[in-house]
Amino acid sequence: MKRKSMFWLFAMILVLSAFLAACGGDKNESSGDKTNDGDKDSGKATEEDAGPQQGGTLTYALDAVPEGLYSYAFYGIATDAEIISFFDESLIKYDENLEPIPNIAEWETDDNQHFTFKFKEGVKWHNGEELTVNDWVFALETLADPDYDGSRYTNVQDIEGAPEYREGKADSISGLKVVDDYTIEVTFDKPRLNNLTNIWSYPMPEKAYEGIEVKDMSSSDIVRKNPIGVGPFKVEKIVPGESVELVKNEDYWNGDVNLDKVIIRIIDNSATVGALQNGDIDMIAIQPVSGPEVEKLDNVEIVTAPGLSYYYVGFKLGKFDNAQRKIVEENPKYADLKLRQAMAHAINRQEWIDAFFFGYGEPVNKPVPSAHWIAADDSEVEVYDYDPEKAKELLDEAGYKDVDGDGFREDPNGEKFEVKFSHYATGNPTFESRAKAITQYWEEVGLKASVEMVEVNLYYDMVEKDDASIETFFGGWSTGTDPDPSGLWKADEIWNYPRYNNPEADALLDKALSVEEVGDDKDKRKQIYAEWQKKVTEDVPMIFIAELDEIMAVSDKVGGFEMDVSGTNNPAEWYVQGK
Repeated sequence: MKRKSMFWLFAMILVLSAFLAACGGDKNESSGDKTNDGDKDSGKATEEDAGPQQGGTLTYALDAVPEGLYSYAFYGIATDAEIISFFDESLIKYDENLEPIPNIAEWETDDNQHFTFKFKEGVKWHNGEELTVNDWVFALETLADPDYDGSRYTNVQDIEGAPEYREGKADSISGLKVVDDYTIEVTFDKPRLNNLTNIWSYPMPEKAYEGIEVKDMSSSDIVRKNPIGVGPFKVEKIVPGESVELVKNEDYWNGDVNLDKVIIRIIDNSATVGALQNGDIDMIAIQPVSGPEVEKLDNVEIVTAPGLSYYYVGFKLGKFDNAQRKIVEENPKYADLKLRQAMAHAINRQEWIDAFFFGYGEPVNKPVPSAHWIAADDSEVEVYDYDPEKAKELLDEAGYKDVDGDGFREDPNGEKFEVKFSHYATGNPTFESRAKAITQYWEEVGLKASVEMVEVNLYYDMVEKDDASIETFFGGWSTGTDPDPSGLWKADEIWNYPRYNNPEADALLDKALSVEEVGDDKDKRKQIYAEWQKKVTEDVPMIFIAELDEIMAVSDKVGGFEMDVSGTNNPAEWYVQGK
């Protein structure tokens, strides 16, 4: 494809993006596609702010429809998690340095294998029952149950006896020893530096699930219609696809709650700017395409924080058997490293980011966001800068040449070759444009390419199950507060979507968690992760595209809101002025 075509494409993109921004926004997806802004404010306050006020209603908006799985154990998309965060909490929280600190539970350990957890007394579920360690045991056993249909077993599997429980060889998890209602001893299969940060830390209200089989939990009313937690707000009413209403939890364990009520509204992404301007909504996470218009509003401020997520283009290199927890088949189409390197060099990431994110993103060169303390310096990894001539050289060397003179390259056997690129689809029309922009970069170096748009919830199901129609695919990962990337990258993990299989890389991840290898030397651990990042970038199982900040639009009548790399502060601290 000639360069002139790319200029026309981006001109059209900018016109479309400007139109969407004027209409009001772009964030209608459930894949964690929340992004960046140049302003690094970390809190929200104005000169007229009189300080925390009691009472009032805050309207929080989402521009993507929830799936409706309102439990940390079962949710699958970020939209549901946003809602859950208002009414439920973890035993552990994280500070601005991503270090774990006590929330509902404290802990101690001498060897990173044997832990004693002590729960706060008097913490109540929204149904009036007191939270005890038995609720945590119930949650851990649910995730380890063979009938559990969620994806969090990885956060339980390292507890001693969890595999035997999952396989039906034991009636309980041997590594869990209840001392009393508020004390539990947890033993892992071996010492690891991330045993604490990896363990599942969300109890489930055991009595509320009484009589419900594990296989039926995700479809039960306690998950779908009447969820409960221990957080500052209680769910009062759910109107599927429209709204969730929450009221103040008068028995909240962690002090007073300022707001009387929170209404979470689902709005069309084209209505975002107008709704903020008119005061119809008070807060919403927005995409950069809305940023320029939101910045013009006198009654709204943009608040940002470094993100822990990145976008990528993945290659399906194999197929995964979840029962065996291993990659059982290799896909040959993209097995040639030079082909993958060429496809990486062909993409002008900065141009793509500027066109679709209005400069609110940055190219990322590794599988760890720069905000994380384990992120390697770019000098320590292989970087695939935009270099179409290099891409063409690599393709020539790999035997991908235009044999029939049609302008596109055949494979080394002289057969027709076409890159099939898949991208999730929502109500956002720019997604297909940004997908086509990537394929046109490939066509510029002679690789014929096509785009398939797939409804977002079906899309990730197809990616996870290695559907034969998925060859190369667009995705986004949020790496979370635990720095260890094993859950997304090791060959025995289902979330390793490219089916990357390199024993040397896996060994480095194991080494980075070894108490014997690393001890308490944080710098040594970071260096091992840097070696792993270099190995991954050399192998190119995916093309790293962009890293993004989190961005919230917040009305000037909202106070007490803060956000940093660990997320937002407790919504119990938020308030509205002039209620």
